[in-house]
Amino acid sequence: MSQAVVAIAGATGFVGTAIRNSLLEQFTVRGLTRSAYKLSHPDPNDPVQWVHCNAYSASSVEQALQGTDYLIYLIHSMVPSSRLTQASFQDLDLLLADNFAQGAKAAGLKQILYVGGLMPDDEREEASQHLSSRYEVEQVLQASGLPVTALRCGVIVGPGGSSLRILINLVRRLPIMGLPTWTWSQTQPVAIQDVLKAVKLCLGEPGEYSGSFDIGGPDLMTYKDMMQITAEEMGKNPWMFPFPFVTLGISKRWVSTISNSSQALVSPLVDSLRHDLRAKSNQLQDQLVSSAVTFRESVAASMDEHGFPLQNPRQELKREDQQMIREQRRVRSVQRLPLPPGKDARWALEEYVRWLPQFLKPFLRCDVLEDRRVLFCLRFLSTPLLDLHLRQGGDEHRTVLDIIGGLLADTRESPEGRLEFVEVFDGKYVIAAIHDFCPSLPWYIYNTTQAVVHLFVMSAFERHLARMCEASLVVDTNAERSAE
Repeated sequence: MSQAVVAIAGATGFVGTAIRNSLLEQFTVRGLTRSAYKLSHPDPNDPVQWVHCNAYSASSVEQALQGTDYLIYLIHSMVPSSRLTQASFQDLDLLLADNFAQGAKAAGLKQILYVGGLMPDDEREEASQHLSSRYEVEQVLQASGLPVTALRCGVIVGPGGSSLRILINLVRRLPIMGLPTWTWSQTQPVAIQDVLKAVKLCLGEPGEYSGSFDIGGPDLMTYKDMMQITAEEMGKNPWMFPFPFVTLGISKRWVSTISNSSQALVSPLVDSLRHDLRAKSNQLQDQLVSSAVTFRESVAASMDEHGFPLQNPRQELKREDQQMIREQRRVRSVQRLPLPPGKDARWALEEYVRWLPQFLKPFLRCDVLEDRRVLFCLRFLSTPLLDLHLRQGGDEHRTVLDIIGGLLADTRESPEGRLEFVEVFDGKYVIAAIHDFCPSLPWYIYNTTQAVVHLFVMSAFERHLARMCEASLVVDTNAERSAE
């Protein structure tokens, strides 16, 4: 009898590496990766099936999931995937989750397992952008209609973890530590071994483990406690004292500088530290907590004998990928826009094509041709700035225009460039996204001209749609009053 196939999105990271290695005896594991370096340097002894998957392409995701039974979803988009990325990590996470939700549904998967984060104890408290984004991902995956198991984990502690590496480097490098107020927030870190136990218990059991489950270790502690225990395991005794005057903004900068971590990674993590994050009792947590690994044990196993954090398994791959990203000159621009009631992605595209020439009326015209082409041209030039073609196979919820030419596009370097509109959250929003676009202008000139204009235009289009939403709300309110 053949083994069930489990696909892992985010298979090369800290958590993904641990999960894929732990499942090899029970499942056929398919690792999904966009890394050209990973695919071009295969390990003949690696039992994992590595498959190319561009997570930003719905068709690529659906193709990569064909023939699989389960999906483990681990993607978080705090690391840039293009040389220029114009987007918040929340909007990128939302788009990626929708791609995988729709791809999993089309491929007929039996279960999606998502590893997210604990939510604040007080439901009335406004969650940080990082935690809110993880909750949105959970909602989007559940909207697929497939059985979804969401593991809401505390800080995952293990060799190579990004959050733990930041903590270890802070303690290792600072003999004196002024502690901001967030260091008194309570949390419940969980060892990577216990996350693996949870995955094994839930995977393949969508009937018993459908829904959201908090996962935490045996230690309820503050971030100050975590720093103190980490220092003890290093054999250090730093002087720690309360310093409540430090704002979150200052905290982000000094944490980034001292830990040698990017602001893109540190900023959303520090924002989340102001919350108390405790695992609520549930059937899965109750099975794990009695034998769970302590924070002291797991942090000790995550450092070498000199107190340095053990390397993230993706570190070498990350360096090669970043070099390739710099060389490829690709652009990604993603914006979440309000969608008027009763409208869809096809309408949003048509409205954009209608609105843009009016907004830039003295300069721009838009020609819609019978062969499904859309040309954006300067009024005094016959050659289009951009030549786009409406892709067949789309629907009212996802509409794609492929960039096939124009003065501003280098389609020989990147024939995959496209503009797409995707409806999410049952029509509450539409995501407008440019993917894999390669500009023909020199990079510095593009960055300071065309890229800036695009953001300006999309911001104006967002305001235009917001006014339409408000007008629709007024009409509905007046209609209700008239009916009364």
